[in-house]
Amino acid sequence: MNQDANAAQALAERAAQALYAGDRASQRFGIKITAIAPGEAQVAMRVSEDMLNGHQTCHGGLLFTLADSAFAFACNTHGDTVVAAGCSIDFLAPARSGDELLATAKELWRGGRSGLYEVVVSDQRGERLALFRGRSHRVSASP
Repeated sequence: MNQDANAAQALAERAAQALYAGDRASQRFGIKITAIAPGEAQVAMRVSEDMLNGHQTCHGGLLFTLADSAFAFACNTHGDTVVAAGCSIDFLAPARSGDELLATAKELWRGGRSGLYEVVVSDQRGERLALFRGRSHRVSASP
């Protein structure tokens, strides 16, 4: 890795740590950052019994929360303050109690004050459960 890439990686790690420190929602649901890089993030969450809906599958809002957390960490890796401008999710398959979920966010495009990200939520078997797309908006630039 060259010096610029090392500096970008270090910034991404610092930004993710700082954001996670104040992210009580991610902490409450046991969401953990498993990988971080400029424009990318991977987070994990175990589905517990109290996350199930009336069909005994993981509540869709919690799958959305997991994907949204990955999106937030990915779009804040450049050191700027970035928020969601819009997002959508498609549910593909259910998650069940005990499943270990992984949400992988990748930056598709970033320019000016906007960005576009895609998040894939999968289970421990690698089965895709949801696809999330988010648009970001930079509120302020890094100091």
